[in-house]
Amino acid sequence: MRRLIFAIALFSASLLVLEGCSPKTTSGAPAVKRGNVTGNWVLNNITFEGIPDVAVKGFLGEASYKCFVGSTWSLTNSGRGNYSLPSSANCGAKTQNIFWSVSSADETFQFKKLYEGEKAKNIEEGYRFVLASADDNAMTIKSPIEYSGRTAYVVMNFVKAIK
Repeated sequence: MRRLIFAIALFSASLLVLEGCSPKTTSGAPAVKRGNVTGNWVLNNITFEGIPDVAVKGFLGEASYKCFVGSTWSLTNSGRGNYSLPSSANCGAKTQNIFWSVSSADETFQFKKLYEGEKAKNIEEGYRFVLASADDNAMTIKSPIEYSGRTAYVVMNFVKAIK
């Protein structure tokens, strides 16, 4: 009888150990992580979902979304970063320091603009985007906006900068 109880206990313990070591499966696409976003990026184009481009007047505090096309974004692992807007006919060259983060739980990318002498923890306003995808070569971030009573998106498509 002792041997039977011992064998059952040993079998049960083995099952628990094997279950703990088995790979976990998830449904859907794998979550985007901070490491997928860290690096240097070029915003190569901006597209629109559910809204005409003429309806987007200003974007991220600039006069036009067009100012961001061709911009370079440097996102360090510490959360500090910046973006640099190129000079064009309607936009002046500008570099803006930011503090950024990624939330894998709700698949968002967010940042706050940092100005000289400011600390990120003291800034209450910022920008939150849907982080649609990010890998070693490309990243897509969507800015949700209300348009005609529904959610539309300004879609920013990035490519990894070549060093």
